[in-house]
Amino acid sequence: MDLYEPLATLIPVAADLWIANGPHARISGVPFPTRMVVVRLHDGGLWVWSPIEPTVALFQEIDALGPVAHLVSPNKLHYAHIATWKRTYPSAVAWASPGVRDRAASQHIDVSFDRDLAESADDAWASSIDQVIFRGSRLVEEVVFFHRPTKTLIFADLIENFEADKLTFIERTLAKLGGVLDPDGKAPGDFRLSFFGHRDTARACVAQIRGWKPERIVMAHGRWYDRDAEVELQRAFRWLD
Repeated sequence: MDLYEPLATLIPVAADLWIANGPHARISGVPFPTRMVVVRLHDGGLWVWSPIEPTVALFQEIDALGPVAHLVSPNKLHYAHIATWKRTYPSAVAWASPGVRDRAASQHIDVSFDRDLAESADDAWASSIDQVIFRGSRLVEEVVFFHRPTKTLIFADLIENFEADKLTFIERTLAKLGGVLDPDGKAPGDFRLSFFGHRDTARACVAQIRGWKPERIVMAHGRWYDRDAEVELQRAFRWLD
């Protein structure tokens, strides 16, 4: 589904599940569209995944949904705006993914994380969200989430899917070389190489994810999938076979 616009505005995906698209971040010469996910939990609190650069209007939309209870970093590359959100919502729990504390310190970014994500879901959201730490990479361990009520899988960088018509020729070339060009988006090439010697571990994680029987996949970067999630998973992770 192609939803880059409008920016910093909540877009409903399914019941109690929204996305918001953020400004592009340029990494290695390629503009990365950014996206966050918001889930309203059973107690009414909001679970905010990979918060984007906020605006006053976005905060107003968020406040209309309910109190922000959780700010979630899914991997050590997705944390840049958590500090800003934490200042606005000081009672929210900021959740650290594997390696993100060290990453933030190395970048001299002051982020006060409260707790660390574990292999399984915390009691605060276990009634509606499953999770697994996707292991095997020497570069990044990502926490993958699954919103059971809407059968929505949530990835950060394990699938990236950039649309050609939103890129320059050079950017399209780089995206294609990296293996992240729509319609064949997947993990970037360097990320895939980092699983060398540990692909059995990664395959076990994929098997667990497929066992959730997802129907849609939302990602942080590029066109996401509002249907045929199991088909897209098989395609995107065929590099493990």
